[in-house]
Amino acid sequence: MTVAGTKGGSTLRERVEATAALVERRGYALPPERLGQLCLGGPVSAAEVLAAVAADRRLVLREGLVVTRRQAEAASAIAARARGHALHAPLWTAVTRRFVRTLVRLNPYVLGVAIAGSLASGGFTASDDVDLNLIVEDGHRHLAYVALNLLGIAHALRHRSKPVDAHSRRPLAPRLMTANLILERSQCFPLARQDPAMAFELLVSRPIHGLEAWRRLLVANPRLREHFPQLDWPDEAIAVRPWLPAWAFPRGLDRAARLVGEAGWRWMQWTRRRHPEARARVAYVRETMRPYALFDR
Repeated sequence: MTVAGTKGGSTLRERVEATAALVERRGYALPPERLGQLCLGGPVSAAEVLAAVAADRRLVLREGLVVTRRQAEAASAIAARARGHALHAPLWTAVTRRFVRTLVRLNPYVLGVAIAGSLASGGFTASDDVDLNLIVEDGHRHLAYVALNLLGIAHALRHRSKPVDAHSRRPLAPRLMTANLILERSQCFPLARQDPAMAFELLVSRPIHGLEAWRRLLVANPRLREHFPQLDWPDEAIAVRPWLPAWAFPRGLDRAARLVGEAGWRWMQWTRRRHPEARARVAYVRETMRPYALFDR
């Protein structure tokens, strides 16, 4: 990212182009009004976005979306995903909120949960899985990963009829809930990364548990708001009390959980060996989440 990310450090055209590039890396695009709301350096109007597009040879308007020229051919498919989002998102948001309630009740070390990925950004389709970002107590990253996946399998058994694609297809039940980013408490204060890509990841996420934990993260990492001054979230959090005591999950369990989690993760990659699109998506997510990706060697 070459743009400074502040209003004084770049032109409006550069800011709009940089924001469109951040969105494109995630495989979707936005209409001018929404792109303006999420603009790097602070929100701008739809008219300003359109003026920037008209002045930028690398951006065009297709299907009502601001896209780069290399993305133009995919605009119809992206627009179709956006239309489908309105149909599928309400149901799966409700399913996710129920899942998170159960996750937090059984795992008291989970401090914050946010919806991420396509369900948060506006391109969710019936075959997508749900991406979640988590903040957990120190020494519990791998335990959280294993707990989320085991609970996710049990949860997905209720939704065997859900459509799947190469990424979400599994032998017993569809892949329904995915750990996108898991941060331990100490990793948040401060974050190792406070670049525009990480700031944008947080900007388009939707915290639904532990809102105060997410807002403390912003306070501890002021550079995030230098890139996106509009970075904050409405209060959509659910009130959940854990059913189990924290002492039931000592840090020592995390070492065993890492072995179990890594074995499961590698098995999942093996199942994708004939699906290059799914493997490319995993590689992209791991690259964007470094140095926080699990199971890096």
